[in-house]
Amino acid sequence: MTIPQGATDITQPDQLPRVTQALGKVKEFSVDVEADAMHAFHARLCFVQIGTDDDIFLLDTLQPGVEIASQAAVFADPGVTKFFHAAGGDLQYLAEAGIRVKGLFDTHRATTLLGWAKVGLADLVQEKLQVKLLKEHQQSDFSLRPLPPGMRDYIADDVRYLTDIGRMVREACEKAAILEEVELDCARMADEAARRPDLATEFKPKIPKGGLSGNQIRLAEVIAWELHRKRLEWAQKEDLPFGRMLSNAAVGAISANPPTEARDLQRREGVRSAFVREHGEEVLAMIKEKIALQRDGKLPEAAPEEARDPKRKRREDALTDFRKSRAIDRKVTASVVLSNPLIEALARVNPKTLEELQQIPYVGEKRVRLYGADLLRLLQTV
Repeated sequence: MTIPQGATDITQPDQLPRVTQALGKVKEFSVDVEADAMHAFHARLCFVQIGTDDDIFLLDTLQPGVEIASQAAVFADPGVTKFFHAAGGDLQYLAEAGIRVKGLFDTHRATTLLGWAKVGLADLVQEKLQVKLLKEHQQSDFSLRPLPPGMRDYIADDVRYLTDIGRMVREACEKAAILEEVELDCARMADEAARRPDLATEFKPKIPKGGLSGNQIRLAEVIAWELHRKRLEWAQKEDLPFGRMLSNAAVGAISANPPTEARDLQRREGVRSAFVREHGEEVLAMIKEKIALQRDGKLPEAAPEEARDPKRKRREDALTDFRKSRAIDRKVTASVVLSNPLIEALARVNPKTLEELQQIPYVGEKRVRLYGADLLRLLQTV
């Protein structure tokens, strides 16, 4: 076990070659990213932390010329392993900065597929290394300069132990015979995170639909989309994360049970008094308008829906049952057999031959060998 001590602040462009030189000597390193996503509408990449067995580099990407894109070549090298923990958001920030990650190994995803009870980084470090990580800065504003000492220690510790943890988790995956499945899922994560989601169009309202009629659900969906549009507008104006303006839970609660008075609006889950004072009248007027449009038969569609194969849901259900059965046989988690994205892809493509099955991204040779013929038979009988 090799734990690097201290950390080097990279605040000037002329320091970047030192990072490049250090990474050119290793076959694996750890990475973490800090942004001001909890404090701004358009989050900025504030730090990229990189850890090897010998060094920790804290790249202050808010400083002119300190660009993580200077390390693009090593990040794109699939022969060099990059250990991340819960990489989804980090990968999006890196992609926006010109970095595409190949050779990703996400310890959070791996431990989830292993079925471990505790998969947080602090839990892993405590259990495997008997070191307690302090997590009080998780929601801090990383755009502050100078960075307070406690926050600097916090971001350095996020990679200080991660390389060793990554090796331990990878070894556990090998012993459990699931390493190929983990690596394929990590490759999928890296590919899918190549861009940030479009906030305006990729919203999926979560509306409690229990007890609602079809007309009520349609009204709720239209209200939810309009609330989402408005919260983006308000949050951008105030330079706040849109979830702090109005949470997804609040959007769902308002939409499922549309209030007609300010006091009712304030009773909905997640709705703050300050929000009601600032935007309550506009929200209530919008709801009144949508109710009137529905009454007059003029309610628009909430959002365009893609044409859906009527048998696709049945294929998804059959594949879900299949993975449960095979997971029991292999004594692995169900997502090792087929992840949710793979179930969606298989149900959508509905392959007829092994060649077509092999062409579906992230299936992999092992799954084709273990399940290919059975999957094809299953899909053709649904």
